[in-house]
Amino acid sequence: MKTVYSVVFGFLFFWSCAQNKEPIQGETEFQRELNASFKDASKSPLKDKDRRDFTGLDFFKFDSAYVVQATFKRTEDEKPFKMKTTTDRLATYVKYGEVSFTLHGATYQLNVYQDQDLLNDEEYEDYLFLPFLDHTNGEETYGAGRYIDLSIPEGNVITIDFNTAYNPYCAYNEKYSCPIVPRVNYVDAEVRAGVKDYKK
Repeated sequence: MKTVYSVVFGFLFFWSCAQNKEPIQGETEFQRELNASFKDASKSPLKDKDRRDFTGLDFFKFDSAYVVQATFKRTEDEKPFKMKTTTDRLATYVKYGEVSFTLHGATYQLNVYQDQDLLNDEEYEDYLFLPFLDHTNGEETYGAGRYIDLSIPEGNVITIDFNTAYNPYCAYNEKYSCPIVPRVNYVDAEVRAGVKDYKK
């Protein structure tokens, strides 16, 4: 009889856990992967108390109009510079190039940067950093701007998907030191794509 009770209890326990395990939310693979990382205690920037109740980030609905083909121009002989962060730390970057694109009928040019501290990591050898500001900051999105990850293109065309714009970790936890978006990287429009502001 004890064995029967053990089997029944075990079944009910695992069934209950399965019922409580919510599927990862997200309309796109990017959204699901980001939500999964935020739920993972080993990766999440969230404070423990915030992660316990975390169900998913708030995103704009995916909009293909925010997937743009940009002209990429490599800028040669750039000198490393210290990019300000949200703490006293100064991050070392190099302006790697410029991207020009059209969004909703208007043309914009932004700088893309290469993090000099990541150059020795093979995983990031092709990584480019695109921080930007836009009209949604402080309203629908994080006030200090958002980031997009890019890879060095083989030619002079690069795809920029603003639907993958994400917040600096500082938006979730003040312990992080995050690069401050250079004012030159301002999109004079509403970029209603990507991650919205975090509401605690």
